Amino acid sequence: MMNIVNLLENHAVSGGGRPAIMAPGRSALDYDGLLAQVMRCGQVLRTAGVESTSRVAVVLANGPEMAATAVGVMACAACVPLSPDYSEPELRFYLEDARADAVVVRRGERGPIRGVADALGLRTIELDAGSRAGELVFVGQAGAGGGRPVFSGSADVALVLHTSGTTARPKIVPLTQANLVASARNIALHLRLAPADRCLNVMPLFHIHGLVGALLASIAGGGSIVCTPGFDDEAFFEWIAQFDPTWYTAVPTIHQAVVAHDGLYRRKAPGHRFRFVRSSSSALSPRTFEALASLFDCPVVEAYGMTEASHQMTSNPLPPGATRVGSVGLAAGAEVSILDDAGRELGARAVGEICVLGSGMTAGYERNDDANARSFVRGWFRTGDQGWLDDEGYLYISGRLKEIINRGGEKVSPREVDEALLEHPDVAQAAAFPVPHATLGEDVVAAVVRRRDARVDEPALRAFLFSRLAPYKVPTTLVFVEAIPKGSTGKVQRSKLHERLAGLIPRAFVEPRPGLERTLEGFFRDVLGCGPIGAHDNFFVLGGDSLQGTRLIARVNREFGLELEPACAFLYPSISELAGHLRVRSAEIAVAEATLDREVEAMSDDEVMRALAEDGAADAARSPWLQADAGGAR
Repeated sequence: MMNIVNLLENHAVSGGGRPAIMAPGRSALDYDGLLAQVMRCGQVLRTAGVESTSRVAVVLANGPEMAATAVGVMACAACVPLSPDYSEPELRFYLEDARADAVVVRRGERGPIRGVADALGLRTIELDAGSRAGELVFVGQAGAGGGRPVFSGSADVALVLHTSGTTARPKIVPLTQANLVASARNIALHLRLAPADRCLNVMPLFHIHGLVGALLASIAGGGSIVCTPGFDDEAFFEWIAQFDPTWYTAVPTIHQAVVAHDGLYRRKAPGHRFRFVRSSSSALSPRTFEALASLFDCPVVEAYGMTEASHQMTSNPLPPGATRVGSVGLAAGAEVSILDDAGRELGARAVGEICVLGSGMTAGYERNDDANARSFVRGWFRTGDQGWLDDEGYLYISGRLKEIINRGGEKVSPREVDEALLEHPDVAQAAAFPVPHATLGEDVVAAVVRRRDARVDEPALRAFLFSRLAPYKVPTTLVFVEAIPKGSTGKVQRSKLHERLAGLIPRAFVEPRPGLERTLEGFFRDVLGCGPIGAHDNFFVLGGDSLQGTRLIARVNREFGLELEPACAFLYPSISELAGHLRVRSAEIAVAEATLDREVEAMSDDEVMRALAEDGAADAARSPWLQADAGGAR
């Protein structure tokens, strides 16, 4: 069975100087050069006492040195890639939890990693960048042994990552050489990667997406990879013009930023053409999918991956295969099944938990028997995602089971809310998330980034959502932000949004105006049992639930002689919004009554009496409160 060095050797022998690693402002490193760097890294690590079972943390900024070092360390030990932007407590946790033996840093590194490594007694290996992209100069290692180092075997652990830990303590995922090689080759095969292909990498190389989906997949296909410092919405198009890449892979938030700056593409790279664009790690909305396909005039390939599976599990095929918008495609590197809570396999179109099995799958979490017992059933790995397969085997993801919001017993998928928001032409990004609620348990809030120069406000956007979602799925509050907070990998961590946006959710207290608003405040107080209540305070944020909302609308109907639907509590959840709706209804009713008066004038006395008997004269009575307020508001 192949290991990572075998992948390199195949191309170093046949590459003929073909570039492997490229970077802005640097000359390229070919496959012979990359293999030489990996050999050198292995020699340095062995001289430093690092064995195949040792764990070496690599704490380097994104770029060509991180790429070459990660490949070198994975080839002969267990690589623990970490972001240099982590705080001191984060670095200490990850290093201790992964049981790191050594750490690789850039010479002159002044970040917290220095102090943490010293405090933990870790061996520190320093390096500098050479003249070529990915060329490594190890500091103080001139006397490292020569010859071919001993590389790890296919069954040895090559990569140690932590799960994102959005809902609990992060779990350790060990992946073997065989896992990584199988996944990289599957991706290369599925994308038909060849020596002529060039990947523009904007993903972090301490995450499975960047490491396998971009770096190792490119090596498996014999192509080149452009290693950037990370995504930059303006430099991105300059890199396209400079390197003429044939593809890139990213998370949806990066794709959304790309299409938001679409005008730069043809200005910066007028003659460029991608062979395809790939998306993975979280759901790509249909609107972003269509925008990408239109901007780049190429296939958009949405894939489904996880750390535990060494990244890719399913993917939509390239043409002439059929792409299903909204689906993450067909099995591509793993077997896929939908199981119920008892572990029974479900048929086509039945919704259940997505489970996978394949050569890229980890053998289990490290030192976590409870998690392994919950996550594996008869060899199948439970992904924690809910979804279904259509009759042709295309997989559709409904949402993350742990992210499903339980709003008073009604289950809300944040992904569904996101996609509905993204259908609005003024919305660039959106993320729904749960907030604690006194009686519902959880309520729905959404963070929204408007498109440039957009003016859509909360009432208009909520009204838009009511035309697309059931009332209980519509967020109680919409928080407009410049950017949605994300984790280090670019993914939105919904469980942390409430904490990070808490200061933006409350609204300033505005006294209800005399008349109708003051009357409605009394209704709100009676139903909620609290006060005072501001004109813009949200009924549900104040603790209301659907039952109390029904009571509120019933009170309004009774006092004002109306027949509003209970859903109006969701549509108009504040005093000011409900008052505005009542004024509109009052005007509509006044017009209807004037029309009726004219019709009555043309009726005989007997016809009038029969009409009153059928309809009930009392139902036609209008509250003087509403009439007076409606008249004054016009």
